[in-house]
Amino acid sequence: MAAVADAEGVAAEFIRRGVADGTIVVPCNPAHKRLKPVAIGKGLRTKVSASIGLDSEDGTVADELEKLRTALAAGTHAVMDLSIAGDMDGVRRAILAASPAPVGTLPLYQAVAEARQKYGSALKMTPEQIFEVMERQAADGVDFMALHCATTFAAIERAKNEGRIDPLVSYGGSHIIGWMVHHQKENPLYEHYDRILALAKKYGVTLSLADGMRPGCLADSLDGAQVQELIVLGELVDRARRAGVQIMIKGPGHMPLNQIKDTITLQKSLCKGAPYFVFGPLPTDLAVGYDHINAAVGGAISSWYGAEFLCYVTPAEHIGNPDAAQVRQGVIAARIAAQAGDLAKGMPEAVRWDLDMSNARRELNWTEQIRLAIDPEHAEYIRKTRNEGEIATCAMCGKFCAMKIIAEHMHIEKHCC
Repeated sequence: MAAVADAEGVAAEFIRRGVADGTIVVPCNPAHKRLKPVAIGKGLRTKVSASIGLDSEDGTVADELEKLRTALAAGTHAVMDLSIAGDMDGVRRAILAASPAPVGTLPLYQAVAEARQKYGSALKMTPEQIFEVMERQAADGVDFMALHCATTFAAIERAKNEGRIDPLVSYGGSHIIGWMVHHQKENPLYEHYDRILALAKKYGVTLSLADGMRPGCLADSLDGAQVQELIVLGELVDRARRAGVQIMIKGPGHMPLNQIKDTITLQKSLCKGAPYFVFGPLPTDLAVGYDHINAAVGGAISSWYGAEFLCYVTPAEHIGNPDAAQVRQGVIAARIAAQAGDLAKGMPEAVRWDLDMSNARRELNWTEQIRLAIDPEHAEYIRKTRNEGEIATCAMCGKFCAMKIIAEHMHIEKHCC
């Protein structure tokens, strides 16, 4: 707590109070030896998470470690290993060994894959296998786990009766719902929630409860099924806090701009201020190939209204799995959104960062401008490759640089590079 307080520029007591009342979480599994703890929650800078992981038997651990290094270099605050195939234990352990950032997983992904390998069908998965995977991952050092504990038969029935456009888009949610319908049994993650709490408490794992009924298109945003599940999530937040387990809520991916404030207000009310981990969100369904930009728009507004954790979205969203370059684009776009949201909230560090850039621009201090940029590497590349003239001005204005002209007339001191 002292370490994250120092990183955030707040008092350790501020972090302690936030953790105690559940509005701040510090995902920190003691078995994750290289971890540099990160705090997520109310009154702190908005954080960003990048998702990586094996998606086929042909995937390699080396490729995923390259994505991890790319995401960390781009400034992600956390990573999620969402492997669904291949050497899932091996890649997770390699990521944990290499990552100083908190690492999250979605255990159901591995349980489904292993049931398919063992029995030929994910429908033959047993609740015991899900818990075995959870314990295996927790023992390895996973810091937070996404679980679809609130996806109940009541939410499924409501979605069926209301007639969604896109009934199911959550990979984990669709598998747990498929299992429930096939066996005509309630969600085992809901029925055995106390067992999940005991496991999380034992290993120091933070829970990230995800919405299996999240809307996959704008037309389904804030429908009854989504709200039904959110009500149950609020109940599960209470139970986790009573058990002494840290918990945050992972939210929907698609919502129009005019519903972002309402969605976050509802989540904060029903879930008693638990940190909100939003997927994007995406305020239009049409940005295929550019969903990192789409998500940055929604993420900035979500951060402004109180979301504390942004799951990045890459240009490959909806059409494929991202390569390392697209991972970088996703992280940078999410960090821009986080900074914009923090500025709107008046976070002192965010305001100071932007003001420092303004001063560097006034002084035509190109070295400082590049250093302060969210993506210095890309900024420096553009500066060097596009500016063939006078280096004391920008390539767009050249000798007519407004900053330079006004500085000369007003006798403002410049520190050109």
